[in-house]
Amino acid sequence: MPDRPRYYLTTAIAYPNNKPGLHTLYEVIGADVIARWHRMKGDDTRFLTGTDEHSVNIAESAAQQGRDTREFVDSMVKLFTDAEDALLIAPDRFIRTTDPDHRRASQEMVRRAFANGDVYLGKYEGWYCPNEGFKAPSDLHETPDGMRCPNHPTITLQWLTERNWFFRLSAYRDRLVEHFEANPEWVQPEYRKNEMLAFLRGGLEDISISRETFHWGIPFPIAENGETAQREDGSWDPEAGVIYVWFDALINYITGAGFPDDPEAFAKWWPADLHVIGKDINRFHTIIWPAMLMSAGIALPRKVWVHGWLLTGGGERMSKSRGNFLDPQDSVAAFGPDGARYVTLREVAFDRDTEVTWDSFVRRYNADLANDFGNLVNRTVTMAGRYLGGPRPDPRPAADAPLAAAWARTLAAYTAKLDALLLHDALAALWDFVGEANRFVETEQPWAIAKAAKAGDAGAPAAEARLASVLGDLVEAVRLISLASAPFMPSIAPRALEQLGHAYPYAADGNGGPPVLEALAWGAATPPGAAAAALGTATPLFPRLDVEIAGA
Repeated sequence: MPDRPRYYLTTAIAYPNNKPGLHTLYEVIGADVIARWHRMKGDDTRFLTGTDEHSVNIAESAAQQGRDTREFVDSMVKLFTDAEDALLIAPDRFIRTTDPDHRRASQEMVRRAFANGDVYLGKYEGWYCPNEGFKAPSDLHETPDGMRCPNHPTITLQWLTERNWFFRLSAYRDRLVEHFEANPEWVQPEYRKNEMLAFLRGGLEDISISRETFHWGIPFPIAENGETAQREDGSWDPEAGVIYVWFDALINYITGAGFPDDPEAFAKWWPADLHVIGKDINRFHTIIWPAMLMSAGIALPRKVWVHGWLLTGGGERMSKSRGNFLDPQDSVAAFGPDGARYVTLREVAFDRDTEVTWDSFVRRYNADLANDFGNLVNRTVTMAGRYLGGPRPDPRPAADAPLAAAWARTLAAYTAKLDALLLHDALAALWDFVGEANRFVETEQPWAIAKAAKAGDAGAPAAEARLASVLGDLVEAVRLISLASAPFMPSIAPRALEQLGHAYPYAADGNGGPPVLEALAWGAATPPGAAAAALGTATPLFPRLDVEIAGA
Protein backbone atom coordinates (compact mmCIF):
# COMPACT_ATOMS: atom_id res chain seq x y z
CA MET A 1 0.00 0.00 0.00
CA PRO A 2 1.93 3.06 -1.22
CA ASP A 3 -0.24 5.51 0.73
CA ARG A 4 0.25 3.98 4.17
CA PRO A 5 2.00 6.15 6.77
CA ARG A 6 5.75 5.72 7.09
CA TYR A 7 7.62 5.62 10.39
CA TYR A 8 11.40 5.87 10.77
CA LEU A 9 13.01 5.31 14.16
CA THR A 10 16.57 4.90 15.33
CA THR A 11 18.59 4.09 18.43
CA ALA A 12 21.94 5.48 19.42
CA ILE A 13 24.77 3.35 18.07
CA ALA A 14 26.98 1.57 20.57
CA TYR A 15 30.74 1.34 21.01
CA PRO A 16 31.64 -2.30 20.24
CA ASN A 17 34.75 -2.34 22.43
CA ASN A 18 33.49 -5.18 24.63
CA LYS A 19 30.51 -7.49 24.88
CA PRO A 20 27.24 -5.60 25.37
CA GLY A 21 25.44 -5.39 28.67
CA LEU A 22 21.69 -5.47 29.06
CA HIS A 23 21.83 -1.76 29.93
CA THR A 24 23.34 -1.11 26.48
CA LEU A 25 20.65 -3.10 24.66
CA TYR A 26 17.77 -1.79 26.78
CA GLU A 27 17.01 1.07 24.38
CA VAL A 28 17.32 -1.30 21.40
CA ILE A 29 14.73 -3.63 22.95
CA GLY A 30 12.44 -0.67 23.54
CA ALA A 31 12.91 0.66 20.02
CA ASP A 32 12.24 -2.81 18.61
CA VAL A 33 8.90 -2.86 20.46
CA ILE A 34 8.01 0.55 19.01
CA ALA A 35 8.98 -0.59 15.51
CA ARG A 36 6.92 -3.77 15.80
CA TRP A 37 3.91 -1.81 17.05
CA HIS A 38 4.07 0.49 14.03
CA ARG A 39 4.52 -2.41 11.62
CA MET A 40 1.51 -4.18 13.11
CA LYS A 41 -0.53 -0.98 12.85
CA GLY A 42 0.22 -1.03 9.13
CA ASP A 43 2.80 1.76 8.98
CA ASP A 44 5.64 1.45 6.48
CA THR A 45 8.32 1.20 9.14
CA ARG A 46 12.10 1.50 9.06
CA PHE A 47 14.11 0.69 12.21
CA LEU A 48 17.83 1.50 12.38
CA THR A 49 20.37 0.48 14.99
CA GLY A 50 24.07 -0.33 14.83
CA THR A 51 27.59 0.32 16.08
CA ASP A 52 29.91 3.32 16.38
CA GLU A 53 33.34 1.96 15.48
CA HIS A 54 35.82 4.83 15.17
CA SER A 55 36.61 5.57 18.81
CA VAL A 56 40.19 5.84 20.09
CA ASN A 57 39.28 3.21 22.67
CA ILE A 58 38.62 0.61 19.96
CA ALA A 59 41.92 1.25 18.21
CA GLU A 60 43.79 1.10 21.53
CA SER A 61 42.05 -2.13 22.56
CA ALA A 62 42.97 -3.74 19.25
CA ALA A 63 46.59 -2.59 19.58
CA GLN A 64 46.82 -3.94 23.13
CA GLN A 65 45.70 -7.34 21.85
CA GLY A 66 48.03 -7.21 18.87
CA ARG A 67 45.13 -7.40 16.45
CA ASP A 68 44.22 -5.55 13.28
CA THR A 69 41.70 -2.86 14.20
CA ARG A 70 39.11 -3.91 11.62
CA GLU A 71 39.43 -7.58 12.53
CA PHE A 72 39.06 -6.68 16.21
CA VAL A 73 36.00 -4.51 15.66
CA ASP A 74 34.36 -7.13 13.43
CA SER A 75 34.64 -9.66 16.25
CA MET A 76 33.21 -7.16 18.75
CA VAL A 77 30.31 -6.23 16.48
CA LYS A 78 29.38 -9.90 16.23
CA LEU A 79 28.88 -9.95 20.02
CA PHE A 80 26.28 -7.22 19.58
CA THR A 81 24.49 -8.79 16.63
CA ASP A 82 24.46 -12.18 18.37
CA ALA A 83 22.95 -10.64 21.51
CA GLU A 84 20.36 -8.73 19.49
CA ASP A 85 19.44 -11.87 17.56
CA ALA A 86 18.99 -13.72 20.87
CA LEU A 87 16.63 -10.95 22.02
CA LEU A 88 14.64 -11.11 18.76
CA ILE A 89 15.66 -7.59 17.72
CA ALA A 90 14.58 -7.06 14.10
CA PRO A 91 16.08 -3.88 12.63
CA ASP A 92 15.58 -3.06 8.98
CA ARG A 93 19.25 -2.14 8.93
CA PHE A 94 22.11 -2.70 11.34
CA ILE A 95 24.43 0.14 10.39
CA ARG A 96 28.16 0.22 11.04
CA THR A 97 30.11 3.47 10.86
CA THR A 98 32.74 1.55 8.90
CA ASP A 99 30.18 0.97 6.10
CA PRO A 100 31.19 2.60 2.78
CA ASP A 101 27.95 4.55 2.39
CA HIS A 102 28.41 6.02 5.86
CA ARG A 103 31.88 7.26 4.90
CA ARG A 104 30.36 9.03 1.91
CA ALA A 105 27.56 10.53 4.02
CA SER A 106 29.95 11.80 6.68
CA GLN A 107 32.28 13.42 4.17
CA GLU A 108 29.35 15.05 2.40
CA MET A 109 28.13 16.55 5.69
CA VAL A 110 31.59 18.03 6.32
CA ARG A 111 31.65 19.48 2.81
CA ARG A 112 28.22 21.07 3.25
CA ALA A 113 29.16 22.63 6.58
CA PHE A 114 32.40 23.93 5.07
CA ALA A 115 30.56 25.37 2.05
CA ASN A 116 28.19 27.10 4.46
CA GLY A 117 31.09 28.77 6.29
CA ASP A 118 30.61 26.68 9.42
CA VAL A 119 33.93 24.79 9.37
CA TYR A 120 37.26 26.47 10.07
CA LEU A 121 40.78 25.58 11.19
CA GLY A 122 41.82 26.17 14.78
CA LYS A 123 43.79 24.74 17.67
CA TYR A 124 42.34 22.54 20.39
CA GLU A 125 43.82 21.97 23.81
CA GLY A 126 42.04 20.02 26.51
CA TRP A 127 41.01 16.73 28.07
CA TYR A 128 40.09 13.89 25.76
CA CYS A 129 38.11 10.83 26.86
CA PRO A 130 38.93 7.89 24.53
CA ASN A 131 35.34 6.64 24.92
CA GLU A 132 33.59 9.95 24.42
CA GLY A 133 35.85 12.61 22.94
CA PHE A 134 36.91 16.09 24.03
CA LYS A 135 35.40 17.13 27.36
CA ALA A 136 34.90 20.58 28.87
CA PRO A 137 36.39 20.97 32.37
CA SER A 138 32.87 21.48 33.74
CA ASP A 139 31.95 18.00 32.49
CA LEU A 140 34.77 16.25 34.38
CA HIS A 141 35.39 15.11 37.96
CA GLU A 142 38.69 15.64 39.75
CA THR A 143 39.71 12.51 41.68
CA PRO A 144 42.86 11.40 43.56
CA ASP A 145 43.79 9.55 40.34
CA GLY A 146 43.40 12.66 38.20
CA MET A 147 40.61 14.07 36.04
CA ARG A 148 37.90 11.57 35.13
CA CYS A 149 34.93 11.49 32.78
CA PRO A 150 31.83 10.75 34.90
CA ASN A 151 30.50 8.38 32.25
CA HIS A 152 33.77 6.40 32.06
CA PRO A 153 35.44 6.76 35.49
CA THR A 154 37.98 3.97 34.95
CA ILE A 155 39.34 5.42 31.69
CA THR A 156 42.48 7.56 31.85
CA LEU A 157 41.94 10.91 30.15
CA GLN A 158 44.45 12.36 27.70
CA TRP A 159 45.56 16.00 27.56
CA LEU A 160 45.73 16.85 23.89
CA THR A 161 46.95 19.84 21.94
CA GLU A 162 46.49 19.68 18.20
CA ARG A 163 45.32 21.56 15.16
CA ASN A 164 41.68 20.76 14.41
CA TRP A 165 38.85 21.70 12.17
CA PHE A 166 36.03 23.29 14.17
CA PHE A 167 32.30 23.43 13.59
CA ARG A 168 30.71 26.82 14.29
CA LEU A 169 28.17 25.52 16.79
CA SER A 170 27.96 28.91 18.51
CA ALA A 171 26.27 30.36 15.42
CA TYR A 172 23.22 28.12 15.92
CA ARG A 173 22.28 28.93 19.50
CA ASP A 174 19.40 31.28 18.63
CA ARG A 175 18.02 29.04 15.88
CA LEU A 176 18.10 26.08 18.25
CA VAL A 177 16.27 27.98 20.99
CA GLU A 178 13.66 29.02 18.42
CA HIS A 179 13.22 25.40 17.33
CA PHE A 180 12.80 24.20 20.92
CA GLU A 181 10.21 26.88 21.60
CA ALA A 182 8.35 26.35 18.32
CA ASN A 183 8.30 22.55 18.75
CA PRO A 184 7.72 21.89 22.46
CA GLU A 185 7.22 18.13 21.97
CA TRP A 186 10.37 17.42 19.97
CA VAL A 187 12.54 16.50 22.97
CA GLN A 188 10.82 14.29 25.53
CA PRO A 189 10.34 13.71 28.43
CA GLU A 190 9.68 17.35 29.25
CA TYR A 191 12.37 17.69 31.89
CA ARG A 192 15.03 16.49 29.45
CA LYS A 193 13.97 19.25 27.05
CA ASN A 194 14.21 21.81 29.83
CA GLU A 195 17.75 20.66 30.67
CA MET A 196 18.86 21.36 27.12
CA LEU A 197 17.08 24.70 26.93
CA ALA A 198 18.91 25.79 30.08
CA PHE A 199 22.19 24.69 28.54
CA LEU A 200 21.44 26.58 25.32
CA ARG A 201 20.62 29.78 27.15
CA GLY A 202 24.09 29.67 28.70
CA GLY A 203 25.62 30.00 25.24
CA LEU A 204 27.44 27.55 22.97
CA GLU A 205 31.09 27.06 22.10
CA ASP A 206 32.38 25.83 18.77
CA ILE A 207 33.38 22.16 18.71
CA SER A 208 36.30 20.24 17.24
CA ILE A 209 35.26 17.91 14.43
CA SER A 210 38.58 16.38 13.39
CA ARG A 211 41.59 14.51 14.77
CA GLU A 212 44.96 15.20 13.22
CA THR A 213 47.17 12.63 14.98
CA PHE A 214 44.76 9.70 14.87
CA HIS A 215 44.03 7.67 11.76
CA TRP A 216 41.36 5.07 12.64
CA GLY A 217 38.38 6.89 11.23
CA ILE A 218 36.78 8.45 8.19
CA PRO A 219 39.25 10.63 6.26
CA PHE A 220 38.57 14.34 6.66
CA PRO A 221 37.64 15.42 3.13
CA ILE A 222 39.08 18.95 3.17
CA ALA A 223 42.76 19.91 3.04
CA GLU A 224 44.29 22.84 4.92
CA ASN A 225 44.01 25.05 1.81
CA GLY A 226 40.27 24.41 1.62
CA GLU A 227 40.47 22.10 -1.39
CA THR A 228 39.68 18.39 -1.43
CA ALA A 229 41.94 16.12 0.59
CA GLN A 230 41.41 13.31 -1.90
CA ARG A 231 44.38 12.56 -4.14
CA GLU A 232 44.26 11.82 -7.84
CA ASP A 233 44.59 8.09 -7.19
CA GLY A 234 41.49 8.17 -4.96
CA SER A 235 43.39 7.91 -1.66
CA TRP A 236 43.12 10.47 1.11
CA ASP A 237 45.88 12.73 2.39
CA PRO A 238 46.68 11.47 5.92
CA GLU A 239 47.74 14.96 6.98
CA ALA A 240 44.10 16.04 6.71
CA GLY A 241 43.31 13.71 9.61
CA VAL A 242 39.99 12.02 10.27
CA ILE A 243 36.49 13.15 11.14
CA TYR A 244 35.94 13.35 14.89
CA VAL A 245 34.07 10.25 16.07
CA TRP A 246 31.01 12.07 17.42
CA PHE A 247 30.49 14.10 14.26
CA ASP A 248 30.78 10.91 12.24
CA ALA A 249 28.54 8.85 14.54
CA LEU A 250 25.57 11.19 14.51
CA ILE A 251 25.42 11.11 10.72
CA ASN A 252 24.46 7.43 10.73
CA TYR A 253 20.80 8.40 11.05
CA ILE A 254 20.73 10.03 7.62
CA THR A 255 23.02 7.39 6.11
CA GLY A 256 20.42 4.81 7.13
CA ALA A 257 17.74 6.84 5.36
CA GLY A 258 19.62 6.92 2.04
CA PHE A 259 21.78 10.07 2.28
CA PRO A 260 23.48 10.97 -0.02
CA ASP A 261 23.43 7.97 -2.37
CA ASP A 262 19.67 7.47 -2.78
CA PRO A 263 17.76 10.77 -2.91
CA GLU A 264 14.45 8.99 -3.48
CA ALA A 265 14.83 6.86 -0.35
CA PHE A 266 16.04 9.85 1.63
CA ALA A 267 13.01 11.89 0.55
CA LYS A 268 10.80 9.04 1.76
CA TRP A 269 12.40 8.30 5.13
CA TRP A 270 13.76 11.60 6.36
CA PRO A 271 13.11 13.32 8.70
CA ALA A 272 13.25 10.57 11.29
CA ASP A 273 10.09 10.25 13.35
CA LEU A 274 11.98 9.19 16.46
CA HIS A 275 15.51 9.04 17.87
CA VAL A 276 15.72 6.88 21.02
CA ILE A 277 18.80 7.82 23.06
CA GLY A 278 20.23 7.75 26.59
CA LYS A 279 20.34 10.81 28.83
CA ASP A 280 24.16 11.01 28.76
CA ILE A 281 24.14 11.85 25.05
CA ASN A 282 21.18 14.24 25.07
CA ARG A 283 23.36 17.27 24.28
CA PHE A 284 24.88 15.60 21.22
CA HIS A 285 21.48 14.70 19.79
CA THR A 286 19.42 17.78 20.63
CA ILE A 287 22.03 20.55 20.23
CA ILE A 288 24.99 19.41 18.10
CA TRP A 289 23.07 17.12 15.72
CA PRO A 290 20.31 19.61 14.85
CA ALA A 291 22.92 22.33 14.31
CA MET A 292 24.77 20.02 11.90
CA LEU A 293 21.52 19.40 10.02
CA MET A 294 20.68 23.11 9.91
CA SER A 295 24.12 23.84 8.47
CA ALA A 296 23.61 21.18 5.78
CA GLY A 297 20.11 22.39 4.92
CA ILE A 298 18.47 19.15 6.12
CA ALA A 299 15.25 18.90 8.13
CA LEU A 300 15.47 18.05 11.84
CA PRO A 301 14.12 14.80 13.34
CA ARG A 302 10.57 15.01 14.61
CA LYS A 303 11.14 13.67 18.11
CA VAL A 304 14.01 12.69 20.40
CA TRP A 305 13.12 10.41 23.31
CA VAL A 306 15.63 10.46 26.16
CA HIS A 307 15.58 7.44 28.47
CA GLY A 308 17.39 7.03 31.76
CA TRP A 309 19.88 4.50 33.04
CA LEU A 310 19.68 1.05 34.55
CA LEU A 311 21.02 1.36 38.09
CA THR A 312 22.18 -1.34 40.46
CA GLY A 313 20.33 -2.00 43.68
CA GLY A 314 22.64 0.53 45.34
CA GLY A 315 21.81 3.25 42.83
CA GLU A 316 25.04 3.02 40.83
CA ARG A 317 24.94 3.24 37.06
CA MET A 318 25.41 -0.08 35.28
CA SER A 319 28.35 0.00 32.89
CA LYS A 320 30.85 -2.28 31.23
CA SER A 321 33.76 -0.31 32.65
CA ARG A 322 32.45 -0.78 36.21
CA GLY A 323 31.75 -4.46 35.62
CA ASN A 324 28.38 -4.25 37.39
CA PHE A 325 26.11 -5.03 34.46
CA LEU A 326 23.63 -7.78 33.59
CA ASP A 327 24.52 -10.04 30.67
CA PRO A 328 21.82 -10.19 27.95
CA GLN A 329 22.72 -13.77 27.06
CA ASP A 330 22.29 -14.80 30.72
CA SER A 331 18.89 -13.09 30.70
CA VAL A 332 17.79 -14.97 27.59
CA ALA A 333 19.06 -18.26 29.03
CA ALA A 334 17.03 -17.73 32.21
CA PHE A 335 13.83 -16.08 30.95
CA GLY A 336 13.76 -16.95 27.26
CA PRO A 337 13.95 -14.13 24.68
CA ASP A 338 10.37 -12.98 25.26
CA GLY A 339 10.66 -13.14 29.02
CA ALA A 340 13.93 -11.20 28.95
CA ARG A 341 12.32 -8.49 26.83
CA TYR A 342 9.28 -8.35 29.09
CA VAL A 343 11.02 -8.13 32.45
CA THR A 344 13.49 -5.54 31.19
CA LEU A 345 10.82 -3.20 29.86
CA ARG A 346 8.37 -3.85 32.72
CA GLU A 347 10.96 -3.34 35.48
CA VAL A 348 12.80 -0.39 33.91
CA ALA A 349 10.83 2.80 33.32
CA PHE A 350 11.40 4.11 29.80
CA ASP A 351 11.48 7.76 30.89
CA ARG A 352 13.82 7.81 33.91
CA ASP A 353 16.56 6.02 35.85
CA THR A 354 15.49 2.77 37.55
CA GLU A 355 17.17 0.50 40.09
CA VAL A 356 16.99 -3.18 39.15
CA THR A 357 18.46 -6.46 40.36
CA TRP A 358 18.56 -9.98 39.02
CA ASP A 359 16.19 -11.04 41.80
CA SER A 360 13.71 -8.31 40.84
CA PHE A 361 13.73 -9.64 37.28
CA VAL A 362 13.08 -13.19 38.49
CA ARG A 363 10.24 -12.06 40.75
CA ARG A 364 8.66 -10.09 37.91
CA TYR A 365 8.98 -13.06 35.54
CA ASN A 366 7.39 -15.46 38.02
CA ALA A 367 4.60 -13.11 39.06
CA ASP A 368 3.56 -11.66 35.70
CA LEU A 369 4.48 -14.38 33.23
CA ALA A 370 4.60 -17.77 34.95
CA ASN A 371 1.76 -17.10 37.41
CA ASP A 372 -0.57 -14.52 35.89
CA PHE A 373 -0.41 -14.78 32.10
CA GLY A 374 1.06 -18.25 31.62
CA ASN A 375 -1.40 -19.76 34.07
CA LEU A 376 -4.30 -17.89 32.45
CA VAL A 377 -3.46 -19.29 29.02
CA ASN A 378 -2.94 -22.79 30.35
CA ARG A 379 -6.12 -23.10 32.34
CA THR A 380 -8.25 -21.37 29.69
CA VAL A 381 -7.16 -23.82 26.99
CA THR A 382 -7.32 -26.79 29.37
CA MET A 383 -10.84 -25.99 30.64
CA ALA A 384 -12.20 -25.24 27.18
CA GLY A 385 -10.82 -28.51 25.83
CA ARG A 386 -11.94 -30.58 28.84
CA TYR A 387 -15.44 -29.17 29.21
CA LEU A 388 -16.39 -28.41 25.61
CA GLY A 389 -14.37 -30.87 23.53
CA GLY A 390 -12.53 -29.83 20.39
CA PRO A 391 -14.36 -26.78 18.98
CA ARG A 392 -13.21 -23.33 20.13
CA PRO A 393 -16.03 -21.45 21.86
CA ASP A 394 -16.97 -18.05 20.49
CA PRO A 395 -17.12 -15.00 22.75
CA ARG A 396 -20.37 -13.28 23.55
CA PRO A 397 -21.11 -9.97 21.80
CA ALA A 398 -19.28 -7.08 23.43
CA ALA A 399 -22.50 -5.69 24.88
CA ASP A 400 -23.11 -8.95 26.77
CA ALA A 401 -19.57 -9.72 27.94
CA PRO A 402 -18.23 -8.16 31.16
CA LEU A 403 -14.66 -8.71 30.01
CA ALA A 404 -15.36 -6.79 26.79
CA ALA A 405 -16.02 -3.58 28.69
CA ALA A 406 -12.85 -4.07 30.71
CA TRP A 407 -10.94 -4.72 27.50
CA ALA A 408 -12.16 -1.49 25.89
CA ARG A 409 -10.75 0.48 28.83
CA THR A 410 -7.52 -1.51 28.73
CA LEU A 411 -6.98 -1.08 25.00
CA ALA A 412 -7.45 2.68 25.25
CA ALA A 413 -4.92 2.92 28.10
CA TYR A 414 -2.47 0.50 26.48
CA THR A 415 -2.38 2.22 23.09
CA ALA A 416 -2.15 5.67 24.67
CA LYS A 417 0.83 4.68 26.80
CA LEU A 418 2.53 2.84 23.95
CA ASP A 419 2.09 5.74 21.55
CA ALA A 420 3.46 8.03 24.29
CA LEU A 421 6.54 5.74 24.50
CA LEU A 422 5.84 4.89 28.14
CA LEU A 423 6.47 1.22 27.52
CA HIS A 424 6.50 0.20 31.18
CA ASP A 425 3.11 1.84 31.72
CA ALA A 426 1.70 0.18 28.60
CA LEU A 427 2.63 -3.24 29.99
CA ALA A 428 1.18 -2.31 33.37
CA ALA A 429 -2.14 -1.42 31.72
CA LEU A 430 -2.21 -4.67 29.76
CA TRP A 431 -1.39 -6.74 32.82
CA ASP A 432 -4.21 -5.08 34.73
CA PHE A 433 -6.47 -6.83 32.23
CA VAL A 434 -4.62 -10.12 32.79
CA GLY A 435 -5.65 -9.67 36.41
CA GLU A 436 -9.24 -8.95 35.35
CA ALA A 437 -9.34 -12.18 33.32
CA ASN A 438 -7.95 -14.23 36.21
CA ARG A 439 -10.52 -12.73 38.59
CA PHE A 440 -13.21 -13.55 36.03
CA VAL A 441 -12.18 -17.22 36.23
CA GLU A 442 -12.43 -17.21 40.02
CA THR A 443 -15.78 -15.40 39.99
CA GLU A 444 -17.42 -17.51 37.27
CA GLN A 445 -15.83 -20.85 38.31
CA PRO A 446 -16.21 -22.74 35.00
CA TRP A 447 -15.60 -26.01 36.83
CA ALA A 448 -18.76 -25.45 38.87
CA ILE A 449 -20.75 -24.55 35.76
CA ALA A 450 -19.47 -27.69 34.04
CA LYS A 451 -20.64 -29.77 36.98
CA ALA A 452 -24.10 -28.22 36.73
CA ALA A 453 -24.17 -28.85 32.99
CA LYS A 454 -23.53 -32.56 33.59
CA ALA A 455 -26.22 -32.88 36.24
CA GLY A 456 -28.85 -33.81 33.66
CA ASP A 457 -31.60 -31.80 35.37
CA ALA A 458 -33.72 -28.98 34.03
CA GLY A 459 -30.96 -26.43 34.57
CA ALA A 460 -28.37 -28.32 32.55
CA PRO A 461 -29.08 -26.69 29.14
CA ALA A 462 -28.73 -23.21 30.62
CA ALA A 463 -25.53 -24.24 32.37
CA GLU A 464 -24.15 -25.62 29.10
CA ALA A 465 -24.90 -22.36 27.32
CA ARG A 466 -23.37 -20.34 30.14
CA LEU A 467 -20.28 -22.53 30.19
CA ALA A 468 -19.71 -21.98 26.46
CA SER A 469 -20.18 -18.22 26.90
CA VAL A 470 -17.80 -17.92 29.87
CA LEU A 471 -15.10 -20.00 28.22
CA GLY A 472 -15.63 -18.21 24.90
CA ASP A 473 -15.05 -14.89 26.67
CA LEU A 474 -11.91 -16.24 28.32
CA VAL A 475 -10.51 -17.54 25.04
CA GLU A 476 -11.16 -14.14 23.49
CA ALA A 477 -9.51 -12.34 26.40
CA VAL A 478 -6.40 -14.49 26.04
CA ARG A 479 -6.37 -13.88 22.28
CA LEU A 480 -6.44 -10.14 22.80
CA ILE A 481 -3.72 -10.17 25.47
CA SER A 482 -1.50 -12.38 23.32
CA LEU A 483 -1.90 -10.19 20.26
CA ALA A 484 -1.45 -6.92 22.15
CA SER A 485 1.69 -8.22 23.82
CA ALA A 486 3.25 -9.31 20.51
CA PRO A 487 5.49 -6.22 20.13
CA PHE A 488 6.99 -7.06 23.52
CA MET A 489 6.93 -10.87 23.23
CA PRO A 490 7.00 -11.63 19.51
CA SER A 491 7.58 -15.38 19.65
CA ILE A 492 5.19 -16.04 22.55
CA ALA A 493 2.22 -14.44 20.80
CA PRO A 494 2.07 -16.99 17.93
CA ARG A 495 2.47 -19.90 20.38
CA ALA A 496 -0.31 -18.63 22.64
CA LEU A 497 -2.66 -18.02 19.71
CA GLU A 498 -1.98 -21.49 18.32
CA GLN A 499 -3.16 -23.02 21.59
CA LEU A 500 -6.41 -21.05 21.17
CA GLY A 501 -6.90 -22.30 17.62
CA HIS A 502 -6.12 -18.88 16.11
CA ALA A 503 -3.59 -18.21 13.39
CA TYR A 504 -0.97 -15.50 13.96
CA PRO A 505 -1.29 -13.30 10.88
CA TYR A 506 1.97 -11.30 11.10
CA ALA A 507 5.50 -12.01 9.92
CA ALA A 508 8.30 -12.60 12.41
CA ASP A 509 9.17 -8.87 12.43
CA GLY A 510 5.55 -7.73 12.77
CA ASN A 511 4.95 -6.84 9.13
CA GLY A 512 1.95 -8.04 7.14
CA GLY A 513 -1.42 -9.00 8.55
CA PRO A 514 -4.40 -6.78 9.30
CA PRO A 515 -4.11 -3.40 11.05
CA VAL A 516 -3.62 -4.49 14.63
CA LEU A 517 -6.09 -2.01 16.08
CA GLU A 518 -8.82 -3.70 14.03
CA ALA A 519 -7.66 -7.14 15.16
CA LEU A 520 -7.72 -5.99 18.79
CA ALA A 521 -11.45 -5.32 18.72
CA TRP A 522 -13.51 -7.71 20.86
CA GLY A 523 -14.73 -10.57 18.65
CA ALA A 524 -12.75 -9.46 15.59
CA ALA A 525 -11.35 -12.96 14.98
CA THR A 526 -14.73 -14.70 15.12
CA PRO A 527 -17.12 -12.96 12.73
CA PRO A 528 -20.75 -14.13 12.81
CA GLY A 529 -21.34 -17.25 10.74
CA ALA A 530 -17.69 -18.30 10.69
CA ALA A 531 -17.05 -22.04 10.87
CA ALA A 532 -16.09 -23.34 14.30
CA ALA A 533 -12.32 -23.71 14.71
CA ALA A 534 -10.56 -26.33 16.77
CA LEU A 535 -8.72 -25.58 19.98
CA GLY A 536 -5.05 -26.35 20.20
CA THR A 537 -3.21 -28.16 23.00
CA ALA A 538 -2.34 -26.50 26.29
CA THR A 539 1.44 -26.15 26.60
CA PRO A 540 3.19 -24.14 29.35
CA LEU A 541 4.69 -20.92 28.01
CA PHE A 542 6.68 -19.69 31.02
CA PRO A 543 8.17 -22.33 33.35
CA ARG A 544 8.41 -20.97 36.87
CA LEU A 545 11.96 -20.12 38.01
CA ASP A 546 13.64 -20.64 41.35
CA VAL A 547 15.40 -17.41 42.37
CA GLU A 548 18.64 -19.10 43.40
CA ILE A 549 18.79 -21.34 40.33
CA ALA A 550 17.96 -18.48 37.95
CA GLY A 551 20.69 -16.30 39.39
CA ALA A 552 23.35 -19.02 39.42
